[in-house]
Amino acid sequence: MVPLIGPLVAFLVALLVGGLAIFISARVVVDVDNYSHALVTALLGAITWALTSWVPLLGPILALIAWIWVINWRYPGGWGTAAVIGLVAWLAALVILFVLNAVFRLGVGAFGVPGV
Repeated sequence: MVPLIGPLVAFLVALLVGGLAIFISARVVVDVDNYSHALVTALLGAITWALTSWVPLLGPILALIAWIWVINWRYPGGWGTAAVIGLVAWLAALVILFVLNAVFRLGVGAFGVPGV
């Protein structure tokens, strides 16, 4: 059981970072102030990404469209707004991870925000 603690903690930290990035983005773009909603969005986005990214040749494009679709489904606005939320979340995740990894040397990523 002990060998599972490290990966579980890494998963939880990455999910919290991904949720925080989406929370910040949704707060800035559409003025939605709900961290638990952002956490669920990050989890659903990560699952959607995992289910679509394996497709040969088109996988990354399909996964990105699916991830934006999840944001579009979970937040008000259209596809353009969802894409902006996704872009701002990606930038926020980069900043959060830079600070976390520089200060605490965690070496974690952001679960639910692709590419970081």
